[in-house]
Amino acid sequence: MGHDARVTEIYGGVETGGTWVVCALGTGPGALVAEHTFRTAGPRETLAQIAEFFEAHTRPAAIGVASFGPVDLNPDSPSWGHVTMTPKPGWSHAPVAPVLAQRLGVPIRFDTDVNAAALGEHRWGAGQDVESLCYLTVGTGVGAGLVIDGNPVHGLIHPEVGHLRIPHDRQRDPFAGSCFVHGDCWEGLASGPALAERWGADPRTLADDHPAWVLEAEYLALGILSIVCVASPQRVIVGGGVMERGCLLAAVRCRLPELLGGYLESALLGEEIDRYLVAPALGDRAGVLGAISLAQNGGS
Repeated sequence: MGHDARVTEIYGGVETGGTWVVCALGTGPGALVAEHTFRTAGPRETLAQIAEFFEAHTRPAAIGVASFGPVDLNPDSPSWGHVTMTPKPGWSHAPVAPVLAQRLGVPIRFDTDVNAAALGEHRWGAGQDVESLCYLTVGTGVGAGLVIDGNPVHGLIHPEVGHLRIPHDRQRDPFAGSCFVHGDCWEGLASGPALAERWGADPRTLADDHPAWVLEAEYLALGILSIVCVASPQRVIVGGGVMERGCLLAAVRCRLPELLGGYLESALLGEEIDRYLVAPALGDRAGVLGAISLAQNGGS
């Protein structure tokens, strides 16, 4: 009886994004019993809406929370489960996981949104056949989650690849960068807001042959080059709103091997690059599904 009860347990997943929050209840991509999306407001209102979603449905065994960051993932820290410094107004030092744990009375597993998306793609998506992967998102910001041997990498804080310093040729691109801390870090040069600010237009309105996309592919390839050289993941999954531009992934696939210059000998970094740099299989649901996986398997 007890074994049967465990098999039928359901889990909650939450992805808090800079613009949208997604809540879901279930056990995986094909087995969601409830789902709800709403706009991110201030922390008090947003956390109340998350709690109300779960209070209206069957009590989950645990809830995974995939949060925009930076966040505190150290379970021994007094600020575990908090957002730390963020440009999103009102959210710096917001106690996300503790508030939900207190109100809902279920175990909360907490990680970054990109780590959760990496877990989701590893379990159910484009990374099921590899032991290590990087999930990169290029949208409102630039961020990445690393999964190695099935576990997300945390480390001292957690990886923040969006703030890598990549080569910036100011003659080719005089744009100063859009990052509120670093100016022309990777995020400051290659995020959606950086594209909009540099070219003075919504990137979605720019034609495929606009010079924006050649420059964007260059910056993305330079950042991915750093990830490949440092973490050596067996696959890099590239998602986010900016990557909805059809020509972009193909352009990055062309440029990355050129930057590597044949130094790393692998067909996946050459003629089979289309099997190495891939789009997410779960689309924009990778984060909330990864949060469910986090809830099922435990975490920080």
